[in-house]
Amino acid sequence: MKLNIVPARTGFTWVRAGLRTFWRQPLALAGLFFMFISLISVASLIPYVGSVLALVLLPATTLGLMAATREAAQGKFPMPSILISAFRAGRQQARAMTGLGVAYALGFLGVLGVSALADGGAFARMYLVGGELTPELLQSAAFQNAMWIAMGLYLPFSMLFWHAPALVHWHGVSPGKSLFFSFVACTRNFGALSLYVLAWMGLFMGVGMVVVVLSIILGQPGLANTLMLPTAMLLAAMFFSSIWFTFSDSFVAEEPPAAPAA
Repeated sequence: MKLNIVPARTGFTWVRAGLRTFWRQPLALAGLFFMFISLISVASLIPYVGSVLALVLLPATTLGLMAATREAAQGKFPMPSILISAFRAGRQQARAMTGLGVAYALGFLGVLGVSALADGGAFARMYLVGGELTPELLQSAAFQNAMWIAMGLYLPFSMLFWHAPALVHWHGVSPGKSLFFSFVACTRNFGALSLYVLAWMGLFMGVGMVVVVLSIILGQPGLANTLMLPTAMLLAAMFFSSIWFTFSDSFVAEEPPAAPAA
């Protein structure tokens, strides 16, 4: 395995590949995404430890969606069991993936903990346990500062974990080394990843505008509210179907050394 540096325009290629692969198996990939959301949501409902457990499961279940995309790209039909493939690859890899999940949960809680210094923990509590998001809270300078701090810290944090589950699962890299390799790969391919993220943001905004305009043309303003959530969820499923390609292009298998001439 070695790092592959790609041109910035590859970010658009990843988006197109994700969309194309999703529409090869739309029912399977959409269904797996909703199973992913349901699993994380149910885990988060467990009293006292639910929010932390959901964070621990996130790397492994994201890996499951990547594995499903890989199957679909190869012309196969991904089965529901692929969502937990991270825990079916053997005891050693399951232990490593669990360790990665614990590291993700602790790191994410650390990000929220730092943001709590700005607003006394209001943003962190809202994210972890929910609550009423009032206009007064949204307009609070302290709450906004906490939100921006969390977003700023989450960028390098996400780079640590972006490729890490795939490195652990497909290449047997230890959790600690996978974080290092993931961060290096993201920084070296930062241009491509930036265009990738911007393209998805533009796609989400563009489709949202189409929904709003369509509801206005039809004379049913409430239609936008009805369609916005399922449309956003469908786009999110397509987004998760593209993550595999950011990994497969960033790391390539090293060719074995050529046999000596006879």
